Amino acid sequence: MDRIIDLRSDTVTKPTAEMREAMKNAVVGDDILRDDPTVIELEELAAGIFGKEAALLTISGTMSNEIAVMVYTKPGDEIVVFADSHLYNLETGGISALSGAQPRPLHSDTGVYDTEELGRAIMPPGVQRARTRLICLENTFHLDRGLAVEKSRYADTADIARRHGLPVFMDGARIFNAALATNTTVGDLTGFCDAVDVCLCKGLAAPLGSMLMGSRDFIDEARRIRQRIGGGMRQAGVIAAPGILALTKMVERLPEDHENAETMRRGLEAKGVAVDRGGVLTNIVNLDVSPAGWKAPLFAEKLLAYGIRAKVCTDRTLRMVLHNDIGAREVSVVLDRVGVRAGAFLSRHKTPGGGGRASTRRMIHSPS
Repeated sequence: MDRIIDLRSDTVTKPTAEMREAMKNAVVGDDILRDDPTVIELEELAAGIFGKEAALLTISGTMSNEIAVMVYTKPGDEIVVFADSHLYNLETGGISALSGAQPRPLHSDTGVYDTEELGRAIMPPGVQRARTRLICLENTFHLDRGLAVEKSRYADTADIARRHGLPVFMDGARIFNAALATNTTVGDLTGFCDAVDVCLCKGLAAPLGSMLMGSRDFIDEARRIRQRIGGGMRQAGVIAAPGILALTKMVERLPEDHENAETMRRGLEAKGVAVDRGGVLTNIVNLDVSPAGWKAPLFAEKLLAYGIRAKVCTDRTLRMVLHNDIGAREVSVVLDRVGVRAGAFLSRHKTPGGGGRASTRRMIHSPS
């Protein structure tokens, strides 16, 4: 196999042949004027799947996230976010730059807020306090781990939000993966949320796009804000057409990614590589090479030399994401090369005293 096996992210997928054909044949119109029938079809489809009143097509998950914050806040307000969330870490300060709100990050290893800490984080009214206006969630949680969070585990957060009259927004970039892993539907999993988004290009193979869902009033305001920040589109049916296939046919094949991810985990463990087992796992494989005395950047370099791309997360961990362009054959090739070639090299280049505490600094160029 001569081609590169790219495991950095499920955003590297190429649109399928059917998607390309749908783009070519899409019926289009001016979406700003609400004249594009394919966009309207996609938005109605998404709203129905998620059980929300309305939906909006945006260019990216980042745009959907930031629009949601802008709808719910005014400059000087505060929102609660996870310290390890995409919204807080990988959107170039969009919370502050676009909405003028300030984030209050709370730590979590599981994708669920500590009840007492969340309660303390909601600011009471006061002349010196920023007003808490929004609670943000993320499912799957943590871009380097892909942990699915069951609906029942959000009960305390939902109760706190209701008691304080606060809306809840979920960044559901990989929410279909979370629903699959927890044996439910995205509508059930996000039913308690006031708004939610999903990426069409993470695991679902569309070339770009995100869907933002919520009440009709919320989406009306979101559409206005999308226009303000340059997200209004004209003949957007060429984007919406593959999105329709993403939400129908591509969702149906996600179990294959989860199965391949588990095969990868078991294969790596059999070769002495530690993998993340701390939670309900999806299509992301997080591996720790430090117990064997290796450094993740060196491991990634040697994998690349053998045609495998992985994302370096920390000095000791890497991420491999399974997706539509990676099948059982590619998984087999990766495990073979890790065990026979990369592993053999790295066993001769172990870090002295390996296994000690390493930096958890993120790689700046990391994809999401």
